[in-house]
Amino acid sequence: MAPEVVKIPRMEKREYDRLIEEEHVCRIAFKGDRYPYIAPFVYVFDGRFMHFLSTKYGKKIDFFREDPYVSVEVERYAPDLASSRFVTLRGRFVEVEDLGERRAIRVRFVDLMRRKNLSRNVLSALGHSPTDPLDSIVEEERSLVWKLVEVEEIVGLKDRERI
Repeated sequence: MAPEVVKIPRMEKREYDRLIEEEHVCRIAFKGDRYPYIAPFVYVFDGRFMHFLSTKYGKKIDFFREDPYVSVEVERYAPDLASSRFVTLRGRFVEVEDLGERRAIRVRFVDLMRRKNLSRNVLSALGHSPTDPLDSIVEEERSLVWKLVEVEEIVGLKDRERI
């Protein structure tokens, strides 16, 4: 008799929503040329949508323009990997066009950076210098604003330990 395969338990909606709310870094897989293109992103979550800022250059822009369907992964794990949890969302990116909505999302990014005491080096991933004032994220349009919509599948898994 073969040994029983132990399956990783699934998270409930409230659990993966909480994970998405508490974290702020994710990985996004874009459809690449031959291989998927994976990039780390800082994000904000408003309880319904995940929002992202992207520099206006780089491969991710080309891949987004060619095919906006992505997989987004958020994770949390203990340093020794004794416990972990992650959620993967498959959906489509849209560029936020409305000026007021873009501004509100940028304000949320500044609030996140202050609340989590993030390094100013994060600014360079958003098209700014680490010496720029944080409010330049709101006042200057150096980055694109993306929203994850039409989420078709959410898979949240956790180990049996709590982190």
